[in-house]
Amino acid sequence: MTFKNKKTINMLLLMVAIITGYITWLLLRPVNIIAVHGRGEFSDILVKSFPITDRGKIKWWLENTPVLQDKYKVPNPAKDGFFSVTFWSFGEGYKETDGYDRLCFDDKEPPLNCIEKDALFSVDKSPNLGTVFTVYEGGVYRLDDNGNIVEIKRK
Repeated sequence: MTFKNKKTINMLLLMVAIITGYITWLLLRPVNIIAVHGRGEFSDILVKSFPITDRGKIKWWLENTPVLQDKYKVPNPAKDGFFSVTFWSFGEGYKETDGYDRLCFDDKEPPLNCIEKDALFSVDKSPNLGTVFTVYEGGVYRLDDNGNIVEIKRK
């Protein structure tokens, strides 16, 4: 093998190592909860560094529900058990209303009380369907009676 080929192979190995390191960092970085806004049984959680896979999002919810309940009182179920929690990308932060398509929060003082609508994940629980996980840009899943996560086929 010539010197030039070894140099090329070493460069490729370095690139693979950098890409692998970056992917590992993306998968293992901690979720940063910026704010929680609630309206009864509806909760909006603004996050940075949310897991990127469907499985990662669901696993994070299942592992962190006790912390969310203790620290933020989320979920906040209605009397019949219904609740809805949506995780939104905090993106570039709070912005002024555009009068049209931004999500604005009544419990935050204007003018900087809105975010871009970039939903990442939601958890809904109802007496009829049980717990349903919606991964935006992903799948829809249901927690069955045995504690298994089952994908719901979209029509």
